[in-house]
Amino acid sequence: MPRVRIPAWAALAGLALFGLPACSSGGGSGPAVSEGNAEACPTDVVDVVVSVSQWSDLVRDLGGDCVNVTTVVSSGAVDPHDFEPATADLAAFSAAEMVVLNGAHYDEWAADAVAALDPQPSVVDAAEVAGVSAQGSDPHLWADPEIVPEMAAAVTAALVDLTGDRAGYFQKRQGVWQGDVQQYVDAVDELRTLAEGRTYAATEGVYNRMADAVGLTDVTPAGYQRSAGNASDPAPGDLAAFEAVLADGSADVLLYNTQTSGSVPDQLRDAAETAGVPVVEVTESPRDATASFVEWQYGQIRQLTDALSRTQ
Repeated sequence: MPRVRIPAWAALAGLALFGLPACSSGGGSGPAVSEGNAEACPTDVVDVVVSVSQWSDLVRDLGGDCVNVTTVVSSGAVDPHDFEPATADLAAFSAAEMVVLNGAHYDEWAADAVAALDPQPSVVDAAEVAGVSAQGSDPHLWADPEIVPEMAAAVTAALVDLTGDRAGYFQKRQGVWQGDVQQYVDAVDELRTLAEGRTYAATEGVYNRMADAVGLTDVTPAGYQRSAGNASDPAPGDLAAFEAVLADGSADVLLYNTQTSGSVPDQLRDAAETAGVPVVEVTESPRDATASFVEWQYGQIRQLTDALSRTQ
C-alpha cells in the first residue's frame, strides 16, 4: 500500500501547558529551530538536535530556557519512514551537544549521521531507553504511555549530566512536566477501564502501541498487517478478510491513520462506516514541530475513549 503523507490535524481539547520557546515553524522543508533564553537560564544552554518531531515538545518542555532545539523532520507532511536528509539536515547534527533519536530503525539516517561525528554528542535513543529491540519492533514508541515517562527521565538525566545543573533547573522542569501530563495519564487510565475485552483493527500500525497498552485486542488480519508494514498493497484475500472483520462485528473500532491517503485505507473506512464501526482518526506525527505532545496524544485518547463508550 503506497504511503503518501498529507498534512492532517484534528481540533483537540485545549490543555494548559507552560509556554513554548520561540519557534520557527517546520511547516514545509528544512529543520525547525526553537531557541532557549540564555539570560533566563541558570545553567548552560544546551544545543539539542531531535531527529523527528514526535519527541520535540518533550525536549522543549523539559529543557525550557536552557535548550536550543533543532528538529530535523519537522513537518507532519513528511513521512519519516521515507525521509532522505539533505545536506542542511545532516549539517544540523554537527554542532549538537545532545541528540534525541527514536531508534528501532525508524530514523536510521539520523543514527548514521551521529555515528560520523567526532567528538560524539550525548545521545538519548528512545528504543534503547525502553529496551526495545531494534530488529522487527514496532518503532512508534511515542504512542506507548509506558515509554514516554522513561524518555522524560532519560532526557532530564542527559541534560543534567551535560551541564552539571547545580541549580536543579532540569529536575524542576521534569517535576512541572509530570504535573502537565497528568491529564494524559488520567485519560490513559480511563481508557483502560473501557478497553478490557474490546477489539480494534487498524489501517496502519501507528497507534497500536497505545491500543495494546490499554488492553485492546488487535483483530487486524495478519496478511494485511504484513503488507501495511511493508508499504505494499494487500492481497485481495487480505483486504477481503479485513472487510469481513468490520462487517461481522469482530472489531469494536477502526484506527484510521489520516496522514496516509489511497484507495485501500479509504475503502476500509467506508466499510467500517457501512458496518457501523466507529472510526478513530490517529496520526503518526504531530502537525508540525511546534505542536504540543500532550495535546496531540490526549486528543487521540479521547477520541478512542468516546468511540468505545458508544459501542458498549
